[in-house]
Amino acid sequence: MVFLISLVALWLSVQVGALFRTKRPMEEDERHDFDIVLTATLTLLGLIIGFSFSMVVSRYDQRKNYEEAEANTIGTEYVRADLLPAADATTVRELLKNYIDQRVLFYRTRDGSELARIDAQTTKLQAELWSAVQATAAKQPTPTIALVVSGMNDVLNSQGYTQASWWNRFPIPAWGLLMVIAIFCNVLLGYGSRRNEIVLFLILPLAVSISFFLIADIASPREGLIRVIPQNLLSLHQSLQSE
Repeated sequence: MVFLISLVALWLSVQVGALFRTKRPMEEDERHDFDIVLTATLTLLGLIIGFSFSMVVSRYDQRKNYEEAEANTIGTEYVRADLLPAADATTVRELLKNYIDQRVLFYRTRDGSELARIDAQTTKLQAELWSAVQATAAKQPTPTIALVVSGMNDVLNSQGYTQASWWNRFPIPAWGLLMVIAIFCNVLLGYGSRRNEIVLFLILPLAVSISFFLIADIASPREGLIRVIPQNLLSLHQSLQSE
């Protein structure tokens, strides 16, 4: 959608600029000043696209880092479950295995209704996990049990950090700024051309539209082609299932 809309809008902008040129041709003594404005505008567009790409890539890296941190905290808590009494340890381990299943589904699903079910199941498992360690801590308030409680708190917090990073999207006003400057650039390009060249008029809109497509794709953690694969959670899931 972003690619098609931006491509059509920018191509039309070039045509609008070319139409202005036919209505009010540029004088030769204006060419030098116009080239300065066009170069400065194109440079500004390139810088903003570069900054935008850097923003979405940093958010993508953040989502990957939180996935790794989440797998580490769950794996650590699974090991710390050995510090609990045998019955409680078995309960916590089984709950953590089910919890990992839901976290993997969170990364993989694209369906909104399925995501709502996953979130509800995740919340339920979190409550059960906390109740399991809280009951033991109430009976045995020892430093060893406190370590398990602290680890469970990290597990719950890591899910919150992950969710926050997925909500941290590319700002809508930034999209508006990108599009406005891109339209200005293409209007100037059409106005400054000496003749109508369909192929040449398509190069800049196509290049900018591809850039917008990449920014939108990386900024969409669930809908895009470039997605975070839960490799660490999958690896942890496989290792725990083999026990």
